[in-house]
Amino acid sequence: MHGFANPARFLRIARWLMPLMLVSGLIMAMGALLYGLLVVPPDRLMGDTVRILFIHVPSAWLGMAGWTTIAVSSIVELVWRHPLAAIAARAAAVPGAVFTAICLATGSIWARPTWGTWWVWDGRLTSFLVLLFLYLGYVALSQAAQRDAAAGSGASRVTAIFGIVGAVNIPIINRSVVWWNSLHQPASISMGKSSIDAAFLYPLLFSALGFTLIFGGVVLARMRMLLADIQTEARLRRKAMA
Repeated sequence: MHGFANPARFLRIARWLMPLMLVSGLIMAMGALLYGLLVVPPDRLMGDTVRILFIHVPSAWLGMAGWTTIAVSSIVELVWRHPLAAIAARAAAVPGAVFTAICLATGSIWARPTWGTWWVWDGRLTSFLVLLFLYLGYVALSQAAQRDAAAGSGASRVTAIFGIVGAVNIPIINRSVVWWNSLHQPASISMGKSSIDAAFLYPLLFSALGFTLIFGGVVLARMRMLLADIQTEARLRRKAMA
């Protein structure tokens, strides 16, 4: 793990890996979406509205995966003092928040013809809305910690602790349809089995993989940007002290 702690080594890897992930992710996601829109047959019960699942489900997965990335990176930062861990957590926050917002928006659009309402305060929707607020709070906290140079590593530790504590919401989201009454159906995909018809399952998996690659590419791009900002700030500080 510490073999990638050197920023120069990381940047050399990210320089070619980032465009590879973005391009391949865009191709896979667009192909899966077009297949889902033009080829996949309407659902027996939901009709054509079911096609929104090719955006909604990957967005839900990446909203939770984004915060998991923040939590794991925060643990690595606190325990092993990995120099890139805090940067990885900050880099995952904005794309994670974007996918969470997309999930909530597409879910509301899907709910209107399916449930007859745009929103219900059930466990799944409420916990996912809490996730969006956690993202916004994390982004604000990390930006404040970065601006407050006098706060030093203490502010960084507070941000990391917030990232770890916020991960409590992830299993709540995952198990909400089991713990509480919900309009959401139970999990359709679990370890080793799926209740989704193959006509929907395979393009959904390709869509999820494509969006995941896009997410990874965006995180790498943001890490490069944050490293560049840190290096520029360090050079300016050295010049000011000269």
